Amino acid sequence: MRIPLFPLDTVLFPGSALPLHIFEERYREMIGECLAEKKEFGVVRGEPDRLAVIGCTANIVRVLERYADGRTDILCEGARRFEIEGLDDSRSFLQADVEFFEDEGQGSTRDEREECAALHFVTLHMAGIDAPLTQLDLNGPVAFQLADALPSDLGFKQQLLVSRSDADRTARLLEFYQEMLPRLHNLAAGAPN
Repeated sequence: MRIPLFPLDTVLFPGSALPLHIFEERYREMIGECLAEKKEFGVVRGEPDRLAVIGCTANIVRVLERYADGRTDILCEGARRFEIEGLDDSRSFLQADVEFFEDEGQGSTRDEREECAALHFVTLHMAGIDAPLTQLDLNGPVAFQLADALPSDLGFKQQLLVSRSDADRTARLLEFYQEMLPRLHNLAAGAPN
């Protein structure tokens, strides 16, 4: 399937909110088509010299503001993960032939999700990050929801997006928290890392 592509310096997860300010002419055209045809576009992490191969589609949830000069503020939500199979630069904006994919294998256990959520909120508190209280349904996967609020680098977030196993993502998050918390405790106590 071919979709419009929006390279950004971010990692979008399924279910995550993404506010965008659209000002470049090529993306005005792309977003205009997506709005008119009620279709999704792909968000992929773009670095100066390359694009990530795995991304996530975004659905436009709401147009927040339309400016007289043609700029637009929109609110999007992450939907489906995809792998890029080919690029097409024949239009003003990039397009990609993609294959969508879902998780495979076993999911995480409820105990693992509970531990992950508890460590997540302790980590944010210790890091001094005010995160809005979110409703977590621990009966299903929560790794993407937690990872979206993480104070971590985009490389780690991209690894989580690429993973095709909720159990693997949850285990990686648990490792991240278990590594971060001692550092945060040392910082709070004034000890060197």
